[in-house]
Amino acid sequence: MMKTLLQYLFTGKSLSQEQAFIALKDIASGNQNEAQVAAFLSVYNMRIPTVDEVTGFRKAMLELATPIKFKHKNTLDIVGTGGDGKDTFNISTLAAFVCAGAGVMVTKSGNYGFSSVSGASNVLEYNGIKFATTEQQLNEQLEASNITFLHAPLFHPAIKNVANVRKQLQVKTIFNLLGPLVNPCNPKTKVIGVHSEFVGKLYKEVLKSTSENFAIVHSLDGYDEVSLTGDTRVFTKKNIQIHEPSSFSFKPVKPEELYGGKTVASNAKLFMNILKGKGTPSQNNVVIANAALAISLYEQNSYHAAVRIAQQSLYSGKAMESFKALKQIQ
Repeated sequence: MMKTLLQYLFTGKSLSQEQAFIALKDIASGNQNEAQVAAFLSVYNMRIPTVDEVTGFRKAMLELATPIKFKHKNTLDIVGTGGDGKDTFNISTLAAFVCAGAGVMVTKSGNYGFSSVSGASNVLEYNGIKFATTEQQLNEQLEASNITFLHAPLFHPAIKNVANVRKQLQVKTIFNLLGPLVNPCNPKTKVIGVHSEFVGKLYKEVLKSTSENFAIVHSLDGYDEVSLTGDTRVFTKKNIQIHEPSSFSFKPVKPEELYGGKTVASNAKLFMNILKGKGTPSQNNVVIANAALAISLYEQNSYHAAVRIAQQSLYSGKAMESFKALKQIQ
């Protein structure tokens, strides 16, 4: 089947939702050799998938994922696609802890960095967080700290079976694109960072018919988060708007102020420094801006009120308390 599928794709054709669904399930079986999987992934490195393809891929991954249920009906995921090539510190992961410190129930998903230096899993594991493997452990973490982390390969057979190929390719793939859309518990509230306007529009089309509440953010200079280095485009169900840094209550920052370093160790050290309240004003403000956007979406309150809540969480040590509480539940 894979040979026929590849020949079909190499002619420039796209898949229907059903074809995409079947193809992803086939790859998830682990029955395809690595060369075929690499060829399939390469197709989507040469072109952006269609709305139907992403919808089909997403449906397959969520259907195959280990089912996870939480007592809290509304949880938040704040995540980026990665692959923006900016080597920033782990902004969305830090923002997740700020949200947790503010009382938001965060069920964050993530993975090791494949096209970037340090993914969420890298920085959390380096700093002593052990990944939960069961629904019970995830619930215990959430109850104790307002946050839990779902390491994607533990709950997605599809990701597990392509991990070696992705590691060898060392470039962003369709799984970078799908990652933010396929949190196994499918949170009702999502803040997703994307590295291009086209991907933002694609996500909006995929998610707009769902019951999920979302904000998709794309900095016009290429960051997959609210970077404050320039204007940011925000996609919601209702509209698409462009905001300058002052709209987020902060002054512009310089790109070099967001640099995380070239190693997991340097990123992990900077992560803890910011979480302890010892970050620079620019580092803190970028984290707070992203957290505030998520809090305002989750709580359905004004962004400016959410900024004050996020600042209090970071500067009072509440965000750090959430991290400590998560680390204790092993």
